Amino acid sequence: MEIATLMPILGGVATRQLIVRQTSRRALDDAVESGQLVRVARGRYAVAGVHEGTEAALRVAGHVCLASAALAHGWKVKVIPERPQVAVPKDRRIASSTRGLMGLHWIDLRDDQVEGLATDAATTLEMCGRRLPYDEALAIADSALRDGFPRQRLAQLAHQASGPGSARLRRVAAHADRRSANPFESVLRAIAHDVPGLSVEPQARIRGRLALDVRPDLVDRCLRIVLEADSFEWHGDRAALRRDARRYDLLVADGWVVLRFAWEDVMHDPAWVRSVITAVTDQRTKGLTQPAARA
Repeated sequence: MEIATLMPILGGVATRQLIVRQTSRRALDDAVESGQLVRVARGRYAVAGVHEGTEAALRVAGHVCLASAALAHGWKVKVIPERPQVAVPKDRRIASSTRGLMGLHWIDLRDDQVEGLATDAATTLEMCGRRLPYDEALAIADSALRDGFPRQRLAQLAHQASGPGSARLRRVAAHADRRSANPFESVLRAIAHDVPGLSVEPQARIRGRLALDVRPDLVDRCLRIVLEADSFEWHGDRAALRRDARRYDLLVADGWVVLRFAWEDVMHDPAWVRSVITAVTDQRTKGLTQPAARA
């Protein structure tokens, strides 16, 4: 797979090991040399938008913000911005010719809210929670928690928030979970949150008959529904495909409904994904008589 196609699927940031596994060492080296990828930490690479955001911020004396800042912090995102997202003071005048080169957001930032040429980690999460669609903000918050941002600090930001977007931020903080492995799983979880009667937990352990012992992407124990983000990352060979096939077969044999979703549908056709999950949830709610699964 070409790196230009791969990186959006991986959330804009990925480890060297994963990129090489999906492409080749030569492809990675060529991408870095050409500026297509930039190194953001040891063994981690991001799309070129990270440097483009810095250049844009310098041009208008602003700071990289929102998803562009998330990428700068090394966090994965659902949507890689087409143009760098930059925050500038409310009284800053920007020439129309420059405005078209970036996505501008007029906001007065304090010195303690910025780090270099980007919003700091806490401010980035707060702005994303307030301003971005729920699924995009949740993907970033999940990634931040995986990267070590303290959950209690995120909860504090939400608790102290007021004004426009504060309710949205509180929803993101309440549901953010480091157990979702990537934006694919995060966005699928965000879709599931809008399905009445469904309550999913990421990476919950399921044990059952025929030596079943697995941790699916999303689990509703009461309805015995499993949602899987069917990622090509883990199907690199026939052995991996066989392991997954066995896992799904064992879940079905144990009485679970397993729904497997492709990246393209989750990211680009969420209404269809939601309709499928809703239909199955309604069926299970009306007809389920089995007890909840053992933890």
